[in-house]
Amino acid sequence: MDLSLPISQVPRIGPVLQKRLKNLGIATLKDLLYHFPLRYEDFSHFVKIADIKPKTNIAIKGKVLEIKSTLAWTKKVTLTQAIVGDNSGAIRIVWFAKPYITDNLQTGDNVVMAGRVSQGKKGLYFNNPTYEKLAETGSPPNSKVAGLMPVYPETEKLSSRWLRGLIRPLLYNSLSQFQEFLPLTVTKRFNLMPLNRAIWQIHFPDSLVLAAKAKERLAFGELFLIELFVLKERVKLLQTKAEPIAINLPLVQKFVKSLPFKLTDAQRKSAWQILKDMEKPHPMNRLLEGEVGSGKTVVAAIAALNVAKATLNEAKAGLQIAMMAPTEILAKQHFKEVAELLFDFKLTIALLTGKDDKIMAKKLKGEILEASRAKILKKCLNGEIDILIGTHALIQDKVKFANLGLVIVDEQHRFGIEQRARLIQKSKRWGKNQNDNSKFKENTPSIPHLLTMTATPIPRSLALTIYGDLDLSIIDQLPKGRKKIITQVAIPKQRENVYQFIRNQIKAGRQAFVICPRIEAQSAKHKAQNNPWADVKAVEEEKEKLTKEIFPDLKVEMLHGKLKPKEKERIMRDFSARGGSAFGGKNKIDILVATSVVEVGIDIPNASVMLIEGADRFGLAQLHQLRGRVGRSSHQSYCFLFTDSPSIKTKKRLEAIVKAQDGFELSQIDLEIRGPGQFFGTKQWGLPDLAMASLDDFSLVEKTKSLAKEILSQDPNLKNYPLLKEKVEKLQERTHLE
Repeated sequence: MDLSLPISQVPRIGPVLQKRLKNLGIATLKDLLYHFPLRYEDFSHFVKIADIKPKTNIAIKGKVLEIKSTLAWTKKVTLTQAIVGDNSGAIRIVWFAKPYITDNLQTGDNVVMAGRVSQGKKGLYFNNPTYEKLAETGSPPNSKVAGLMPVYPETEKLSSRWLRGLIRPLLYNSLSQFQEFLPLTVTKRFNLMPLNRAIWQIHFPDSLVLAAKAKERLAFGELFLIELFVLKERVKLLQTKAEPIAINLPLVQKFVKSLPFKLTDAQRKSAWQILKDMEKPHPMNRLLEGEVGSGKTVVAAIAALNVAKATLNEAKAGLQIAMMAPTEILAKQHFKEVAELLFDFKLTIALLTGKDDKIMAKKLKGEILEASRAKILKKCLNGEIDILIGTHALIQDKVKFANLGLVIVDEQHRFGIEQRARLIQKSKRWGKNQNDNSKFKENTPSIPHLLTMTATPIPRSLALTIYGDLDLSIIDQLPKGRKKIITQVAIPKQRENVYQFIRNQIKAGRQAFVICPRIEAQSAKHKAQNNPWADVKAVEEEKEKLTKEIFPDLKVEMLHGKLKPKEKERIMRDFSARGGSAFGGKNKIDILVATSVVEVGIDIPNASVMLIEGADRFGLAQLHQLRGRVGRSSHQSYCFLFTDSPSIKTKKRLEAIVKAQDGFELSQIDLEIRGPGQFFGTKQWGLPDLAMASLDDFSLVEKTKSLAKEILSQDPNLKNYPLLKEKVEKLQERTHLE
């Protein structure tokens, strides 16, 4: 059976199941067979119910004596409970958020179950066990229940039990389609299992040892392909031409002296690395990584100034700079900050966001201009704009540069790889450009230097793999005078105390953020359907509540992505400005209720309180960035993380952010707890799930990277490894880097 077969053409899968499988990211037969188990339940040895002990993983065989589903005490999830007995006794079974189980199991059914035994107030109980229904004879109706049973990632009304029954026969009939792409010398050298055997053993292992070896083989293969791909991209980059830009040291020194603050050593080091990179005749490809508030924009401004004022020949100086941000708010923040930083250097800077009919352009000769989009685009094409700042609008076909020398992409993980590639590729200059500046021969491509920036600290193994083709600069120092943000996990009964604390802070002249996970409240229909997001706080509802019930005497506003651009701009302008005489010199806005749209690019030095509702809904890196919206001045600042989740994992994660202020430490914790897929967005990168899940195995990453270097040094084009070459090319297509 062809692995590329659409899931709609696979036997037993109708339209309803297609939709459910789509929720798991499964579109083809290969996707289904690469939907690997999370863990295994052991059905090899059954224990009598009378002999069960707490905190053990066991399997039992018995009869369902009673089963029913009710709403749990929180009224958020369904609680399904059953009593299962054998000839020695009975035990209570509990499943959370799986109401469909009562459709599969009824009183009188013979079953086998495997899982964790917990101790509760009412005695021992089975907590979310895996189960198989047996026939009247005590044997299963469709498959043998013995040994290790795979437990898969599930979605609503699509259980591991059903997936097992679907995958087993399909996999059996498709094993011959899995071609071994690793050279025989590699599999022998590293003692790796053959590919088709690894695929079978990861789904239906004969032992946990073989399951682990299968996982190792598959992870090795996927990481090895990624490392080959990344290293080939790096070689390709080194073979590409870029305009060498000499360091104008007097100019850089003049800029640094003009700053109202002193650069940190980390900023100086990063700026120097970037400037030295751009002196080379091939494109810079550097990632600038730094904490929230560490001063990445200043470093980027140094690079932009040096490029804009570069002397390419005696007739003409300067190249253009494009700076792309993921949100309109962040783009405008960069426009304002870069304009202020470079005010004395007589550059023309423009803003292009894609939503406004008119675009603000700041010509830094003491005047502010407002120009139409058409005028901005014309000036950009003619080379009259030195720095163009914007959102994804910069990659539109109509935006063209006369002489683009540097592309700066902020919060780059929020853009797809294809978007970044388009911005660079559209700006390729072939032969001599219209200003006759090019130093390269006719028909020699010259692409701009690339600087990407992120405030999301990235663990080393992740950076080595995903960003293996980038050089890394790290700003690991914060400006002097910043105080540690006092962070506290809060439960619902502490809410009144936190509100009073906010009131006191505002009375002292400060401002506050209140962050909610969603914009609109769920409808009654969704709440009735047990939607897990049903009771999550929403911006619109919370703003209404705070305005009318909690802080009727204070000025409360809201901000989210659905507001019109001009409205968002007005709100941010009012939140960042002190009021005039009509406000008695006080804040125009005291409390801003917002979504995570404020996560990046918001600089409100007067804000001292960050209250995050549903903190368990955010990743640690995101919580760290949200927390970084306060504490941006000498005022002592505070962050309150509200949650009503009883999860031990949630408790562990939130305790980590309370204790740690360092984003790099938090990123490693988040990687370990949540896994790389959730940490960084698996689907965005197009990377296989197992590769993402293995990125915290630093030794495996190092091993595959070393092997990739070795093979490419001997055979750069992989001529002797046609299957390996084909796999790398397919990965290239999947990541849209061509």
